[in-house]
Amino acid sequence: MSQAKAKPRKLPFFKRLARDISRHPALYVIFIVIMTYFVLFCYWPMYGNIIAFQKYKPLKGILGSKFVGFTNFEKFFTSYYFPRLVRNTLLISIYNLIFGFPFPIIFAILLNEVQRLSYKKVIQTITYLPHFISTMVICAMIVQFTNSKGFLTIFANSVSKHEGALITDPRYFRAIYVVSGIWQTFGWNSILYIAAMTGISPDLYEAATIDGANKFNQMLHVTLPGIKETIVIMLIMAIGRLMNVGWEKAFLLQNEATYETSDIISTYVYRKGFVDSDYSYSTAVNIFNSVINLILLTVANYVSRRMTESSLW
Repeated sequence: MSQAKAKPRKLPFFKRLARDISRHPALYVIFIVIMTYFVLFCYWPMYGNIIAFQKYKPLKGILGSKFVGFTNFEKFFTSYYFPRLVRNTLLISIYNLIFGFPFPIIFAILLNEVQRLSYKKVIQTITYLPHFISTMVICAMIVQFTNSKGFLTIFANSVSKHEGALITDPRYFRAIYVVSGIWQTFGWNSILYIAAMTGISPDLYEAATIDGANKFNQMLHVTLPGIKETIVIMLIMAIGRLMNVGWEKAFLLQNEATYETSDIISTYVYRKGFVDSDYSYSTAVNIFNSVINLILLTVANYVSRRMTESSLW
């Protein structure tokens, strides 16, 4: 009777690690560089969030400042500005989600139907360009177009009963913000969907054509199912950023006349932190914003996993 073959002895963890490093040194160098970046610029700065629970004094530092618990959060929740800030942030984000999210998908589907490659390249170049223009230049253009002598203001006043500059009217701030944002980003955001469409087999379109499907039915039953997972993942990420309205654009476009609709959480954090030097309070407001985003992301991911079996985790 033959003896059972002895199992090879498992090497200790550090010896296995050293052996793996010697075999793949380039991969570990890349890993170390990336991890160093995230530790220095993403994880280490999180230590500063402690000041949200303190009455922070720069001269005393984080360890020397007085601990006040949730006082800064309570101050924000009972603030006169709290309902307005949350309302404005949510409304702009929801409008962006409703009108801005489908636009790149529709554009990608339409562009996918363009047969001539030269036309497609020209269209892509024109629609990608606004993404590479700085936010400051974009905002300067918007202000010029919507001030009292801007052509958009002149056009709006000629076809409606509106009077005065659009940029100083709080009723139009959200529309200006959302529409300009769609114009600036829809071309660039369509890249992912165009890339996803390249993975759809042409045989599916041929089979749909043989079955008598027209272009609309092909889009409905072949194209959209083919990019469904990409759409779901991007939607989850968009919901997770629902409270993250870019402060730069809102700050550059807003003025005292439009604070009623333009003042959002990020611009409020900027004013409290850099103008009023209330670092603890502004950090507490920003943490509240981040926690809401985390909750929204988790809920959206859970719902998506249950309904579509597609999720981030």
